[in-house]
Amino acid sequence: MTDAPQTPAQRCGIVALIGAPNAGKSTLLNRIVGSKVAIVTHKVQTTRSRLRGIAMEGQSQLIFVDTPGIFRPKRKLDEAMVEAAWSGADDADVIVLLIDARKGVGEEEQEILDVLAKTRRKVTLALNKVDTVERSSLLEIAARCNDLLGFEETFMISALNGSGVDDLRRHLAERMPQGPWLYPEDQLADVPLRHMAAEITREKVFLRLHQELPYASTVETESWKELRDGSVRVEQVLYVERDSQKKIALGKNGQTIKAIGSAAREDLQELLGHKVHLFLFVKVREKWGQDPERFESMGLNFPKS
Repeated sequence: MTDAPQTPAQRCGIVALIGAPNAGKSTLLNRIVGSKVAIVTHKVQTTRSRLRGIAMEGQSQLIFVDTPGIFRPKRKLDEAMVEAAWSGADDADVIVLLIDARKGVGEEEQEILDVLAKTRRKVTLALNKVDTVERSSLLEIAARCNDLLGFEETFMISALNGSGVDDLRRHLAERMPQGPWLYPEDQLADVPLRHMAAEITREKVFLRLHQELPYASTVETESWKELRDGSVRVEQVLYVERDSQKKIALGKNGQTIKAIGSAAREDLQELLGHKVHLFLFVKVREKWGQDPERFESMGLNFPKS
């Protein structure tokens, strides 16, 4: 009589994605999870708070933390974002350093490598956007990074088209500690829908508006009501710091804010799978970037200094 084959033990752990702004962390998270759970724009410092995306690989549940880009802070909001990034790394079972292969190792990347070297944590390196760089250059960047910090593994990936991502995900699944899954198998993110809705609208603000205005604004979901017909009524406020910014956000005859709302509504409807009635308002809240309550609403700690 032969013994019945044993089911592999469940594994579960946290993976922190860290890197400089625009390294492609949010794009990679969305690719691995298989759904848009993090906002993505061409502008730097889009991600402000830590967002958890959840993916399954065999018997392993991977809980990814998409952290804000690490850079030299100039404002209190910057300080809070950088603190959130390093805090996410401290809490993780595995750290993945994402480096834009087109940029290579610049000042920001060097500073991150220096900090990681002091932590003595095992880190996995992922060179991103490799489809845009010649192989000889990629090998040089990988060699330099590994000279600076002995990485556990190095992967060449394109978060945008998926090249190399499956290999990275399998590697991370093997590195997860044994333990029960923390979330249902079909759950993709650990974030309230109200917050995700606000992030979706903020993405459209970044894509539609230019220069400094996106960085001087924030979006909050003030009301979320499920209606009898299955649709949802959502009321949001785009906060800016000055009247002149409000005029820009509204646009001529309100056309700019209407376009932002329309684009956000489409993404929300795709996310929820049913109709969304989105009402978006613009209000001035002076020095919101100095308000501890606003930081708390974004899941950030207000800097004490």
